[in-house]
Amino acid sequence: MKMILLRKFRVLILMVFLVACSMHIMIDLLPKLERRGNSGCSCSHTPSEEPGDWAQKQLQPLQQQQQGWPNKHTLRILQDFSNEPNSNVSSNSLEKNQFPPVGHNQNERSSRQPEHQAAQPSIFVSLTGDTLTADSYPNWLRFHIGINRYELYSRHDPVIDGLLKDLDAQKITSVAMKSGGTQLKLIMTFQNYGQALFKPMKQTRDQETPPDFFYFSDFERHNAEIAAFHLDRILDFRRVPPVAGRLVNMTKEIKDITKDKKLWRTFFISPANNICFYGECSYYCSTEHALCGKPDQIEGSLAAFLPDLALAKRKTWRNPWRRSYHKRKKAEWEVDPDYCEEVKQTPPYDSGTRLLDIMDMTVFDFLMGNMDRHHYETFEKFGNETFIIHLDNGRGFGKHSHDEVSILVPLSQCCRVKKSTHLRLQLLAKQEYLLSSMMAQSLLRDHLAPILIQPHLDAMDRRLRQVLTVLADCIEKEGYSNVVADDLQGEPAHTSPRQR
Repeated sequence: MKMILLRKFRVLILMVFLVACSMHIMIDLLPKLERRGNSGCSCSHTPSEEPGDWAQKQLQPLQQQQQGWPNKHTLRILQDFSNEPNSNVSSNSLEKNQFPPVGHNQNERSSRQPEHQAAQPSIFVSLTGDTLTADSYPNWLRFHIGINRYELYSRHDPVIDGLLKDLDAQKITSVAMKSGGTQLKLIMTFQNYGQALFKPMKQTRDQETPPDFFYFSDFERHNAEIAAFHLDRILDFRRVPPVAGRLVNMTKEIKDITKDKKLWRTFFISPANNICFYGECSYYCSTEHALCGKPDQIEGSLAAFLPDLALAKRKTWRNPWRRSYHKRKKAEWEVDPDYCEEVKQTPPYDSGTRLLDIMDMTVFDFLMGNMDRHHYETFEKFGNETFIIHLDNGRGFGKHSHDEVSILVPLSQCCRVKKSTHLRLQLLAKQEYLLSSMMAQSLLRDHLAPILIQPHLDAMDRRLRQVLTVLADCIEKEGYSNVVADDLQGEPAHTSPRQR
C-alpha cells in the first residue's frame, strides 16, 4: 500500500513540474518568439519608423513634465561630460583633468580624451537634439563637474553659494541611515536628485568635550562640520565639500518619508512630548542618547556628496601621523622625534606635494582642535599629484579652553610648509584680517548662525600664533628656503571656467 502511494506521489510531482514548465514557455518564451518573427530586424522600432522618431516617442513623457530639472532620467540622457572642455579646468592650471562621464567606461574615455584642450563654450547635448548649457544643471552637478586635480572648487565659484542655498532649502524626498561609522549619520536625497550627509545636533554650542573623553569616543558635532567648511575656505584650501546648516522637521522630513525600517522603528515620543529617534551605530545610538527635537525640529549639518564612486573613485590613505586609537599605547611618531625622516623616504611623500598637503591638513586640524584624522582620501583619477580631501571634521571645535599641541607634531618634525599657506597664515594673524573676525563674518551667512561661540573663535587666533611660532623656529633652525616651499612661482592667474 505504501509503495502505491509513493508512486502516485511521484507521478503528481512530475505532473506539477510539467505544468510549471509549460506555463513558463507560454508566458515568457512565446511572446519573445512572436516579436522576433514579426520583425525583420533585431531593432526595437518597426521598419517604417526612423530611430529618431522612436527616440522622440520614448522621451515624450519627459518633455511633458514640468520644465527645469524635474526628472531623474534627465541624467541618463546627457552625453559625455567631455563635451564640456572647461568643466574641470583648475584655477591653478589649464590642464584637462575630468571625471569619467555618466554611463561610460573610464578606460575608453581616457584613451580618446586629449590631455589639453582649447577653451570652448560650455554646452551639453541631449538625445532630443536640444542644446543644454551648464547653467541649466542643478548646482550639485555643476559642483561635481568643476572638481579638478588641484581643488574641489575655484576661489570665486558662484555655484558654491547656490549649492549652500540648495542644501538649506531643497525639498527632502528620501532619508536612509548611512552604513558604517561610529555615530548616526543620515543620507538625504533632494527633489533635484542631489544628496547630502546629515549629521544631527548632539551638543549645544557652549558644551565642551568632557575632559575624561578619549578623542576616539568624542561626539561628532554638526556645527564643527559647518565651521570646518568655512575655515577651509578662508585658508584658501578649498578641500572640504560644501556644508550648510539646516533646521529639519523630524516628522515630515525624516519619519514620514523614510523607507529605512531600522531607522523608522527607533522613533518615539519622549516624556516631554518631543519627537526622538536614535537609529543604529557603534556609539551613542540608544534610548539614553536619543536625538530629540523641540518638539520635532532638530538642527543638523548637510554636507554635499562628492561624485559617485562609480564615476570618480577615491583612494583611501592611512595618515602617517595616525594616532594609536588605544587607551594606553602610543603611535610611533609620538616616541620617535626623527619619524618624519622615515616618512620623507616613503612614497608618495618622497616626491610631489603630498607631504606639503599633509602639513596643510595639520594646520587645518590644529586650528579646529581635531585629533581624529586617521585616514584621508584623494581622487584616484588624478594619481598622487593631487590634493587631499578634508572629509569628516565633526570632532573639531570640541575644546576652546585647551590647545592640543600634539596635533602640530607633523609640522614641528618635518619643518616644511607651502609658501602660499605661510603667507595666508601671516595675513590672518594681522589685526585687519584676524582669523576670528573672518570666521565670524563668514559663519553669519549660515542659516543656523551663530555657529561657534566667541571662545572658539578666540582659540583659533591663539592657535594660529602657535603655528607661526613653530614655523619661525623651523626657519631659524634650517633656513627659509629649506622650510618654505615656493608653490607660487609661475602660477597662472586664478580663473574659473564658469566665470569666462
